[in-house]
Amino acid sequence: MNATEKKKPLLVLVGPTAVGKTKLSIELAKELNCEIISGDSMQVYREMDIGTAKISQEEMQGIPHHLIDIHSPDEAYSVAEFQEQSHRLIQEIHTRGKLPFIVGGTGLYVESVCYDYQFAQVGEDKGFRDEQAAFAEEHGAEALHAKLSAVDPFSADKLHPNDQRRIIRALEIYHLTGIPLSAQSAGQRRESPYQLCLVGLTMDRQMLYKRIEARIDEMLKQGLVEEVSSLLDKGYGTDLVSMQGLGYKQIISYLQGRESLDEAVTILKRDTRRFAKRQLSWFRHMKDISWVDVTEPVNFSAKLAEIRDIIAGKFLSNLEYTSKQSK
Repeated sequence: MNATEKKKPLLVLVGPTAVGKTKLSIELAKELNCEIISGDSMQVYREMDIGTAKISQEEMQGIPHHLIDIHSPDEAYSVAEFQEQSHRLIQEIHTRGKLPFIVGGTGLYVESVCYDYQFAQVGEDKGFRDEQAAFAEEHGAEALHAKLSAVDPFSADKLHPNDQRRIIRALEIYHLTGIPLSAQSAGQRRESPYQLCLVGLTMDRQMLYKRIEARIDEMLKQGLVEEVSSLLDKGYGTDLVSMQGLGYKQIISYLQGRESLDEAVTILKRDTRRFAKRQLSWFRHMKDISWVDVTEPVNFSAKLAEIRDIIAGKFLSNLEYTSKQSK
């Protein structure tokens, strides 16, 4: 038995928002006796269901899901916390004789677990952070994002201009170390502590954009505006990381009278398309992903079989988790 075979298996499914990860993940989890770990940085927040496209109890179909609804919207959540919790959960899931299965679209979070990134203690400079926040307040989010583009274009390309907290942190790291955050990430080792099977979903770009827009229309029907209004009424500030998320920041702008609802929705659709493009860019830079094209219309059973074959090939004879176990 070689070193790879001694490692515990970890199944991972990634892809851009609205590509169809949820449906496929549930079917795979049922077949392979999995427990799912959410790899989404927004679904950790309670009371934020519609705007995060959070999976419902009914959709889970009895499959255990972890790292969903674990924080209030005013509690910070970091990649380091996600990594620590995921490593612990992976061990616990194996102890229960099941296959751990990470499903999500937050690239840095997923990659940090797959390759056990080491997060350096860079330190902080509160005065510098306050200066950058004041700059953004005076000149706008795009101007702050442009400052990051000038010193760390790769990180800037992966961060939305509205993600002020992470942009300021990336600037702060460069300010303190003289080394861009992206260069530090590039220096991470790429050896996984797990026997990885990474599957990525992709589809025709225009079809994906249509799905994104249809999903946002459905969110509005489900009560996205009311959800955001309720969060504001409960005192959650607009400067919170959670409230800067896609779907929340844009609706807040409408509720505060800066845009009409039609304008806010147009911006939300545009920003979500851009977000999906950044997700794909991130995952394209990850190694070892087996890509499956799920452009519609497709034969769902055929795509499921294709992914099943990829998993069997990656885990070889080590895959103990079969549908027989769960019968």
